[in-house]
Amino acid sequence: MSAAPAEIGRERVLERLKAMLRIRRFEDRCAELYGKGFIRGYLHLYNGEEAVGVGVMQALEPDDAVVSTYREHGHALARGVPMNALMAELFGKLAGCSRGRGGSMHIFDVSRRFYGGNAIVGVGIPLAVGLALAQKLRGTRSLAACFFGEGAVAEGEFNESLNLAALWKLPVLFMCENNLYAMGTALDRSESQTDIHLKAAGYRIPSFAVDGMDVLAVEDAARGAAARIRAGGGPEFLELKTYRFRAHSMFDSQLYRTKEEVESWRRRGPLIGFTQKFKERGLMSEDDYLRLEREADQEVDAAVAFAQAADWEPVDQLMRFVYAERGAA
Repeated sequence: MSAAPAEIGRERVLERLKAMLRIRRFEDRCAELYGKGFIRGYLHLYNGEEAVGVGVMQALEPDDAVVSTYREHGHALARGVPMNALMAELFGKLAGCSRGRGGSMHIFDVSRRFYGGNAIVGVGIPLAVGLALAQKLRGTRSLAACFFGEGAVAEGEFNESLNLAALWKLPVLFMCENNLYAMGTALDRSESQTDIHLKAAGYRIPSFAVDGMDVLAVEDAARGAAARIRAGGGPEFLELKTYRFRAHSMFDSQLYRTKEEVESWRRRGPLIGFTQKFKERGLMSEDDYLRLEREADQEVDAAVAFAQAADWEPVDQLMRFVYAERGAA
């Protein structure tokens, strides 16, 4: 069983463009707010990788579980986490989706089965396997979708998790966002096999390399993989070849790559390539782009205002959740 590619029409084109623009404008504003001291701690931005998060989420259903990384703002927005709650979380406010306790690296929304970013490289992979096992034991058709970077494939839990998922035929979609540098080391300096999807093939897991700068290619690949998983085919693996335009984090001086390389990737980024293609096909116009960009900016403005006005958690509540409350199940 496979899923046929969705028809490409004007409505679909504008929806995907809107989703990517929301992420891009949100992340650009976060960089500005970080510089002004409103957002503190670590901050890992998703600029350049929007096509991955947006494309994958089209293949997922509300009952599916999603496990992310510390670069998860884009995943969260594409999954439907409200922008107000996300921005408030980055500000450390009580109205945040993790009550301001998680910050940038620990976005969590159980109502959308978004089980978080995680600060430790690779830690989400075994969590996704556990979620998939639970879903299989319950007899549901849901799957667990797991994002991770190529740096995570060097961790032992990557191999352990893929082995168990294949052995037990679990409903899990593994997705490697390969942005070539992990934290700051070029892939060919850390891995002898740089075709990451071939590592999954070694566990007899169907695996595919996808252009992660093309939102529709990502969407079609994810739809096909999700349909086969739901039909009982066991785990699948997508290597999504992408690139981050900003530094690894706001503390990164990026001495490991040239400005010329970054600029060459920007020229074929997910927004530029997408708009050029569909303007030529007559499915969108420059006015469409500018309108959606304005709408995204207005939504971000509203989210910032919401976060700035939101309350801090009361000091007498700061020890809450550290220990189990008396009588809690």
